[in-house]
Amino acid sequence: MNRISAGQLSDLPQDAGTCVTDGETRVAVVNVDGQVHAIADRCSHAEASLAEGEVFDGEVECPRHGAAFEIATGAALTLPATKPVATFATEIVDGEVFITIPTEVPA
Repeated sequence: MNRISAGQLSDLPQDAGTCVTDGETRVAVVNVDGQVHAIADRCSHAEASLAEGEVFDGEVECPRHGAAFEIATGAALTLPATKPVATFATEIVDGEVFITIPTEVPA
């Protein structure tokens, strides 16, 4: 397990993604009404950055083909994506957001 900082909660935009990296692992961090979620940054369908997608109603939409994913669970909600994306635990300590990334990230 690796714990990385995603920065200050106050610096994360509301209802938008921010990409942070841990080596080769890219994570989309999304602040939804002060609740922070972290999901794999690559769409399971076409490898597009989910941090660049639109966020609405607890979902993020892939900017390439429009597949939607549930931010809290990583579940694929619409085609063309059929596979979920990984999610990661988040923690806020003194206003700083931390993400826990397992040694082996699920595909």
